Amino acid sequence: MKNYNLDSVEEMAGGDQDFVKVVVQTFLEEIPPDLEGMNQAVTQENASQAYQYAHKMKPNLQMFGLELMPQIKIIEEWSKSGKDNAEVHEAARIITDKYKKAEAELKEDFDL
Repeated sequence: MKNYNLDSVEEMAGGDQDFVKVVVQTFLEEIPPDLEGMNQAVTQENASQAYQYAHKMKPNLQMFGLELMPQIKIIEEWSKSGKDNAEVHEAARIITDKYKKAEAELKEDFDL
């Protein structure tokens, strides 16, 4: 089973495979710096910055079916509550791991 799902992308593309590839390439270019920023913010315990990165990535992660909303929500809630961030580190790790797996599969599947 794939770590991503292109149903939303395919629906948006309306059968245009060139468009799908452009969307995939954009996703692969835009997410890594945001992911790095989010992880850095989590390490530095900067909840508001972590929130900004997580929130920015959310629609793209959803569009690619990565099913990371519970983890994104943990990071978003952290910035609102300022509570203990033990689960925030785990959430960031899960988001990173799942993205990396999807990234490898997308690169392979689209010859990128």
